[in-house]
Amino acid sequence: MASSADSSPSDGITGGYTGTDLGLEIAMATFTGIAWYNAIELLVLIFVTFQRYHGLYFWSLLVSSAVGVIPYSMGFLMKFFQLTSATWLSVTFLTIGWYAMVTGQSMVLYSRLHLLNQNTKILRPVLSMIIVNAILLHIPTTVLTYGSNFDSYNQHFIAGYNVMEKIQMTGFCLQEFILSGIYIYEAVGLLKANPEHGSRKIMYQLLCINLLIITMDIGLLVVEYLNLYTVETTLKGAVYSIKLKLEFAVLGKLVHIVRTHSWKPETIIQGHATDVFPDFVDATRVTSDVTHATSHPQSSHNNAPFYNHDDVSIAMFEHSAPSPEVGRPRPSITSESWSGETRTNRVDATAGLGVVDFGDMSLHPDGHNYHPG
Repeated sequence: MASSADSSPSDGITGGYTGTDLGLEIAMATFTGIAWYNAIELLVLIFVTFQRYHGLYFWSLLVSSAVGVIPYSMGFLMKFFQLTSATWLSVTFLTIGWYAMVTGQSMVLYSRLHLLNQNTKILRPVLSMIIVNAILLHIPTTVLTYGSNFDSYNQHFIAGYNVMEKIQMTGFCLQEFILSGIYIYEAVGLLKANPEHGSRKIMYQLLCINLLIITMDIGLLVVEYLNLYTVETTLKGAVYSIKLKLEFAVLGKLVHIVRTHSWKPETIIQGHATDVFPDFVDATRVTSDVTHATSHPQSSHNNAPFYNHDDVSIAMFEHSAPSPEVGRPRPSITSESWSGETRTNRVDATAGLGVVDFGDMSLHPDGHNYHPG
């Protein structure tokens, strides 16, 4: 069937673009080019930034860009411009890419959500929502997509696809509204609690980016409900590539914000504690030894609602290690060196402990099994 700029989804799902609108063809090619450029640039940034290729954050970014945006945009480019007679190839590319791009982008947001909210009553339902939506929305749409293109009596599949296309778009947009809403809520809370200028700047960036994500999702919904199928499908790849780059730019900085939100013992210089206390406490007037752990089973930072030492440690180590600072004493617990989104944790060997290896985090420091994020 022919597909035009104002065609219904059924016209686009069963054939390529056969119209004569040069402006529409240029727009589709431009959206595809933007999606590929952003995805390839993000892949380069991922492999340059990460030192260890593991963790939910790393894999969700990698899958959503390499297995998501690129195949999705390629599939629709091949389909609309009829670059191949093998319909199954273009449909398979766009379907697999759609799975990885949409659900992968939600997993990118989820992979950093635990740094802001440790409440399992929120984290578990959010993860369950992502999994359930993937099953309920991806699978029926895939069946209708293949049925519309390969069944000889495909009118029933086309009619079902017309309905399911709008349902899945609405469902996934609501999912991202919820994820972005949680980030916005937590960002506002941290803005109220953290007066530091640098921290507030990053939280404002996080706030603006999630508002921008919501705005872009609303724009996609509007295009979908206007039945501009060829525009919506090619624009979606560009939009998701932009969202992934924006999230990558800011989500890594959450490690720094969350970590500096609580009090942490730092270096011991000439017998004096440095950075052990908040700014309003004069450390020179403290007579007791506060540099060693007490006999209490719970450490003081456990009371900080936004901070979990092990979660942040793993998040920090997911990025490449910074260059050592010359002439600076090694911290007793946690290094304060910071380069972009990069941090590492080390323990002072003079305190009787060796360098911490975050490559094996299978055990929590208290001896229990540890599963981050």
